[in-house]
Parts: sequence; C-alpha cells; structure tokens
Amino acid sequence: MNIILFHSTYGLRPAVHAAADRLRAAGHQVRVPDLFDGITFGTVEEGMDFKEELGSDELLKRAVAAAAPHSDEGLVYAGFSLGGSLAQNLAIADDKARGLLLLHGTSDIADGASVDELPVQLHVADPDPFESDDWLNAWYLRMQRMGADVEVHRYAGAGHLYTDPELPDYDAEAAERTWRVALGFLESL
Repeated sequence: MNIILFHSTYGLRPAVHAAADRLRAAGHQVRVPDLFDGITFGTVEEGMDFKEELGSDELLKRAVAAAAPHSDEGLVYAGFSLGGSLAQNLAIADDKARGLLLLHGTSDIADGASVDELPVQLHVADPDPFESDDWLNAWYLRMQRMGADVEVHRYAGAGHLYTDPELPDYDAEAAERTWRVALGFLESL
C-alpha cells in the first residue's frame, strides 16, 4: 500500500519516522513529508503558534504539493493530530484515495462532500481534549452520510498523542493496540 503520513503540530519528530518504519516493515511504501521545513516544537502551543503564523492555506498547499505527485498511485492518507486533519481533507478530495488512517485527529467536513465507501479508521484518546465526544459523534455521522466506511477506536485514559514515546501523553499499551489494529486495517485495503 502507498501511504502518505503527515506529522502533528510538533513537526516531523522521531515518533513519526518510527511509525513510518513500522509501516514499511509491514510491507508498505510510506512517504513522510516535512510540512514545517525541519522545525519541530517542544509543546503543542509552540506548534500551534507556528501553524497560525504559517496559515492554514499555506499548510494545506504544502500537504497537497507533497501528495499530488503520488495521488495517481491510489494513496492511503494518514496523519497524526493536525496531520490527520490534513490527511482527511486530502483523502476526501482525492477520488483515487484507497483509505484514510487518522491518529489523534479529525477535521471538519465541507457540506456536499462525498466519497464512495472510503475506508476510514480513527484512533483517538477517550477523553481527548481536542476531540470532544459531541464533536466525534457529529464527525462520525457526517462521514457516514458522505459515504465513508468508518471505524472509530477509543483508548480510555490515554493522552492526546499517546503513540509518541517522547511525549507525556504516551501510553505504551494503547499505542501497541493502535498499531496492531491499524496494520490490520491497512492489510484489508
């Protein structure tokens, strides 16, 4: 499977490379674009400030530029938190998308958007400070109404970016369960 994996607001950190290596070890081809030009951050707040300075349009433009040369291959779009939001927007807009793997984040859905049974899997903490229960319920219903085949996996007690071993949110058990389920999802595509 050809996968494009977008990083979180922390930037392209070692955990993203480790995730890409895990996916490659399972036989997938993985591209990991650096949307922040080598800049990484120690806190969510620093990353969000940088994202605001960069601007949402510029960030989306960079994500599109990274994916566009490979979109004819039938990409699986994947991302962590902010990267999940970008992956979701690109997958919905790409009629050749093979799947969408969201880790820790979703995005709003434009009115009138539709997909033809796009396989979607979301992994998120329960509770998650950035993905409230009300938001996730509405997101799930909107994704289904637009034609996506959606699975949501919640991890009680885990922090927001619980798959990153260098962050305080890390939860080893939840991270391993996430990767086991995600690899099964990718194998099914």
